[in-house]
Amino acid sequence: MSSRAEAKATVGDISNDGNLNMAQVQTSRKGFCSVRHGLAFTLYICNFLIYTQKMSMSIAIPAMVNNTVLSSPANASRERPPTDSQDNQNETSKEFKAVAPMYDWSPEIQGIILSSLNYGSFLAPIPIGYVAGIFGAKYLVGVGLFISSVLTLFIPLVTDAGATFLIVLQIVQGIFQVIVNTSQYSIWVKWAPPQEKSQLISIAMSGSALGSFIILLVGGLLCQTVGWPYIFYIFGGIGCACSFLWFPLVYDDPANHPFISTGEREYIVCSLAQQDYSSDWSLPIKAMIKSLPLWSILVSYFSEFWLFNIFVAYIPTYINSVLQVNLRDSGILSALPFLVGSICMILGGLLADFLLSRKILRLVTIRKLFTAMGVIFPSVLCVSLPWVSSSHITTMAFLVLFTAFSSLSEAGSFVNILDIAPRYVTFLRGLLQVSYHISGAISPTVTGIFLSQDSEFGWRNIFLLSAAINTSGLVFYLIFGQAEVQEWAKEQTITHL
Repeated sequence: MSSRAEAKATVGDISNDGNLNMAQVQTSRKGFCSVRHGLAFTLYICNFLIYTQKMSMSIAIPAMVNNTVLSSPANASRERPPTDSQDNQNETSKEFKAVAPMYDWSPEIQGIILSSLNYGSFLAPIPIGYVAGIFGAKYLVGVGLFISSVLTLFIPLVTDAGATFLIVLQIVQGIFQVIVNTSQYSIWVKWAPPQEKSQLISIAMSGSALGSFIILLVGGLLCQTVGWPYIFYIFGGIGCACSFLWFPLVYDDPANHPFISTGEREYIVCSLAQQDYSSDWSLPIKAMIKSLPLWSILVSYFSEFWLFNIFVAYIPTYINSVLQVNLRDSGILSALPFLVGSICMILGGLLADFLLSRKILRLVTIRKLFTAMGVIFPSVLCVSLPWVSSSHITTMAFLVLFTAFSSLSEAGSFVNILDIAPRYVTFLRGLLQVSYHISGAISPTVTGIFLSQDSEFGWRNIFLLSAAINTSGLVFYLIFGQAEVQEWAKEQTITHL
């Protein structure tokens, strides 16, 4: 990875060269067929694979247990005759027994299993982010993807040994998924021009939504035909194969890329020349602890992912149990919101960069506006879900709108860390991952407890609590969030541990 001094020297050469082809630079700036957009697509595939593995348990667990459908209130169950959907579920259950083993897991155990990917994950992001900022992300991401894929292949075998062994495996797998999620941000430190940060990161991260869409779409069908183990075999195998393509395709720095055009390299270097993205072994820990803009991002991350983690982990179970549809149809219906979310995430990033490049709104206004839209509308929608559960169409419309609006946060508080402290972006990305995984470890577990205690009003209470947490984080972010580089993150500020 080239040093900052080399970058400045390159910029100096460009500035002093009167023969610089500015048309070529402008072409590199505007084109989507560029190396940096190709890198975004490569990370898109990487995030797609990680989320197919992360979401595999969510679609498989209704097929893995004997009593996924929550029992209805006693009076209702006596008065209401069996419906076609209930008959379909009985037929589906018989099919599962024929093709794959099933387990007697209580709602509490299911909640723990769905949360277990996050249990050990909050320990890893900070050291990973620190190391990635110094040595680059290429090998960390590639190795993390490969090992996560290998562990996915072993899930069916380990599940037969018991729920405890499955939980332990998922804890280890979650740590390697953290390596991928945390390390990849250091790539954009050297590759993303300031006015393209939102779109490049949004393109890359939208792979997670498409991965969720595909696994839910295909997973239900696999469960009913060949059995739930093949979800893990297929997507674990694809991940292993693609991880080997990562290493020859990705480079930490445009200066070292063998196929990038001169115009694009010059454009990226010129764009980043005025910003300090250099890594430093010393960290201004005290200043970070006192930084309210940093805390506002961390709190926003925790609160927004509290609700989103419940949505990701439980949407197949919610549709299967509340709407009373079989798992195949549940998978298809569960997948639709994530497809819309993937598209809206990309469009949101493009819109944010458009508003910034045309100077229609200030950067801080853009970040807060997109965050507000990504919190307020999903909170209202989720609170309204229990009151529209009698209508399949309305429920699905609400779930689709939920992911559509939630995806806008990717161009808001989620990318804000690159604005306030580009110098320490990978370390701070690690902090964000800690916040995310603590939220992910708690929220599905709490959901399982709520559902086991009150099957009739459990979902209503879950959504009310989640909306309250979500909006509280938004208020904190709107008050203290900023978008300019903080004093402690500037080059002239030297603060040691």
